[in-house]
Amino acid sequence: MTLSMLPTGSGLAQEAVFELPPLTIGTALRDDRDILDTPVAGTVRQGEELERRQADTYQELIGDIPGVVIEGGPRGISQEPNIRGFQDEQVVLRLDGGRLNFNQAHRGRFFFDPDIVQRVEVVRGGGSTLFGSGAIGGVIAVETKDAADLLDPGQTTGARLRFGFSDNGRVASPTATVYGDWGRFDALGFLGAREFGEALADGNGNDILRSEVDSLNGLLTLGFEPAPDQRFELALSYYDDEGITPPNANAASTATGDVEREAEVLTGRLSWDWAPENSDVLDLSVLLYGNRLEIGEDRLSDGRRDNTEYDTVGFEVVNRSAFDIGIPVSLVYGLEAFRDTQTGTRDGSARPQFPDAEADTIGAFVEATFAVAPRLDLIAGVRFDDYSRDVDDPALADVSEEFVSPRIGFSFRPDPRWQLYGNVARAYRAPSLTELFNDGEHFADDINVGPPFGSVRFINNFVPNPDLKEEKSTQAELGMRFDQAGVFRDSDTLRLSANAYYAEVDDFIDSVVSGPDFSTVATGTVFGTTTTRNVDAELYGLEAEVDYDAGRWFGGLGLSLPRGKQTNGEALGSIPQERLVATLGFRPTDETELGLRATFASEQEDVPAGATTGQSYSVLDVFGSWSPEKGPLAGSVWRAGVDNLLDEQYTIYPNDLPQAGRTLKVSVSYKF
Repeated sequence: MTLSMLPTGSGLAQEAVFELPPLTIGTALRDDRDILDTPVAGTVRQGEELERRQADTYQELIGDIPGVVIEGGPRGISQEPNIRGFQDEQVVLRLDGGRLNFNQAHRGRFFFDPDIVQRVEVVRGGGSTLFGSGAIGGVIAVETKDAADLLDPGQTTGARLRFGFSDNGRVASPTATVYGDWGRFDALGFLGAREFGEALADGNGNDILRSEVDSLNGLLTLGFEPAPDQRFELALSYYDDEGITPPNANAASTATGDVEREAEVLTGRLSWDWAPENSDVLDLSVLLYGNRLEIGEDRLSDGRRDNTEYDTVGFEVVNRSAFDIGIPVSLVYGLEAFRDTQTGTRDGSARPQFPDAEADTIGAFVEATFAVAPRLDLIAGVRFDDYSRDVDDPALADVSEEFVSPRIGFSFRPDPRWQLYGNVARAYRAPSLTELFNDGEHFADDINVGPPFGSVRFINNFVPNPDLKEEKSTQAELGMRFDQAGVFRDSDTLRLSANAYYAEVDDFIDSVVSGPDFSTVATGTVFGTTTTRNVDAELYGLEAEVDYDAGRWFGGLGLSLPRGKQTNGEALGSIPQERLVATLGFRPTDETELGLRATFASEQEDVPAGATTGQSYSVLDVFGSWSPEKGPLAGSVWRAGVDNLLDEQYTIYPNDLPQAGRTLKVSVSYKF
């Protein structure tokens, strides 16, 4: 945690001698570790740092973390992660420990309200040793708030009400949270909504048509601790969104393609944690989870009805042990199994381009940390996975594969302030069901082909590729970290990190957009295709973070320099723009915070043939908060900010749509 993550009214903003508690990564590594003992590139966002963003989407919440891009454009329902050029299903997304595997053609992966998020951990780079298929690009672990996060000292029960408003789109976002802790029992209930009054507008003042998609999210969490060393937790979540939108929500609205969308997502999680106080060999976590997603789309032009169902059921057992074999050794090991099932219909009949199918993964893993010297740790791990895919279509072959994912690394601490680390890992990913069988319209546009035809309609459609092979990669990384309090004065702290990475990927799954084919131009409509293919690729780059906090003022920098190409020299379509994010803030009093955040992205010219280049942009955001400590408003937090203050017209590559223009955001929350 950094000082800038703490509430401004905490009193820690005063000039005083202090040292911040160590920053840890837990969920994304299956074990709580001081980040200075972690041999991977990782970032943690939590608490006040998330709150100050007043985020309506996950791009606004975490899209500026080094190495991370949240793609999909301004509609929150289309947003998907990209880490270092690894996209979508190449990144494992976990909500309170359970996997969220669904992704289909820009229909999004973030089905939970940003206001309930307490902490986000991002581990960049191949994580297949611990998480198996899908972690070839990294892991994003999202943790929701619980009663302990919200209760004040000495408080048993409480509630938090929040109301937010964004003038761009006239978005109202009320939320209510109630919580309590009665010793052995604790509970939290959350209900939040986001309601649009009109379409979003881009930086040129043009409406982003069909961007008014309303959402509702509810969460119930129940905890029971029968003994000080045990905890059971049950979490149930319901999410829905509805509105008129293109089926590919990252594309422009079209009269012939828009659909009336209804999405429902149910998630359940039951966990048991047992860590006997005097045991070094038992620190057990057991998790059972399930997700059920249903999306219904009625095409406005002809009433065609598409239904998509995607279910994930998973179970995992993880234990952590420590012992001495002449040198201290700590182990993380366990078993994981999950099943993905999809069903698709069109007007009540089977949809051949989205056949009934299921995929099973069973994995076992172990990772050991050897303290070979007082300042040097060596890390070695391996995971074995058995993967199978069964398709309910006689024309498509079933698949059964086995994979081994090893990793070795080191962490060296020259002194308590510094860390040097490195690792080499093998990672793999089986193609997802949606990549194999994706269908439907990708995007549409009007193009002028000149006389005698004039303007014609260009429609690009997805084409399935059931013959995709598994991705396999070898990745290497070197990095450093520095963390010290009292650097320039007693009341400051400085944290910085930097790393370089390289990944060689066999059978990288890349998207190819082709067309238009003008053979049908006389009909007024021309067509193109989007499909997936396997290519060999290299991805490499540099990342760096700096975070300085001196109490009354604070600042930070985040740098991403991603590179990538096919091994034959051709471009990849997934490599993000180079980006620098700078933050500067001031706390004139313990109750008040003011700040600005500037984002600079370079042009992305190295794109596949025929693809649109990514234009450079500069975006300035300002933010402020007031959290009175005394008087009738004590317990409230008042926030105001302007995103895209200069009304920049910009697009985050490789999105199709521009982002929202100038947006005034205000919110007030009250705890009692």
